[in-house]
Amino acid sequence: MQKDRPIPEGKYHRTADGYDIHYHELGSPVDGKPSVLFLHGSGPGASGYSNFKHNMQPLADAGFHVLAPDYPGYGYSSMPTDVDYDAAFFVRAMHDLVQATGAKSLVPVGNSLGGVVALEYVFTHPELIEKLVLMAPGGMDHPMNYAPFQVGLAAMFGWVANRPTDEASFRQVLSLLVHDAADITDDAVSERFGIALKQPGEVWSRMRTGSYAERLGEIACPVLAFWGARDKFIPVSQAITLAQRVQNLKLVISGKAGHWYMVEEKDDFNAETLEFLQR
Repeated sequence: MQKDRPIPEGKYHRTADGYDIHYHELGSPVDGKPSVLFLHGSGPGASGYSNFKHNMQPLADAGFHVLAPDYPGYGYSSMPTDVDYDAAFFVRAMHDLVQATGAKSLVPVGNSLGGVVALEYVFTHPELIEKLVLMAPGGMDHPMNYAPFQVGLAAMFGWVANRPTDEASFRQVLSLLVHDAADITDDAVSERFGIALKQPGEVWSRMRTGSYAERLGEIACPVLAFWGARDKFIPVSQAITLAQRVQNLKLVISGKAGHWYMVEEKDDFNAETLEFLQR
């Protein structure tokens, strides 16, 4: 893989707002089955492919239409510097893409910031949502109430502020996403490092996330949620908020995982998610 193109190139869609959205698509919309929309987190260098490369194909093999886009500001998508990177901004771009692909119903699958985007999507377009899958989602509390105490977030924003150009320091930050540092492979580093160096600082300085805790009771669709008990970014204690407020919820917690359940426990994640989708 070329260093300037560290992840496989997929397709592009130009949104009504003029942003080019890069995405990977497996299959096409199927009557009677929702499309699966993977929504990645906010870590430096994140992309739909790098976050979900272990999860897309098993769902596609089961006959589901799968989309794994890069948000504006991430991956190979446009990187504007004059916008607020909030959930509504991301949902506008994602919904524009979803409509262009012909998807008629959705299961958003969101990790971390992707959980925030997934929740915003549910509240903005509830008529499209069949089910919802969350992995250590943001949005359970305002970030300022927990961010100062989370070593992973502190390290990530420290790296963003200084942007060191050595891969070793970048690998160290990525290793905090997982419980076992061996889960951060050379490929995981190379897929993200070059992109992270190119991302404008506004992606993080103008990122806006809040709390959806008071609205969780409005979620009418079935929800499957995963959390790693060793999470260094969003504390597993926030899973209780989700469990107390969402009526139709299955919650899976692993003592062997950190913030990247879909990577660290990929086989379990894929099996649980597929069973949930087929239910």
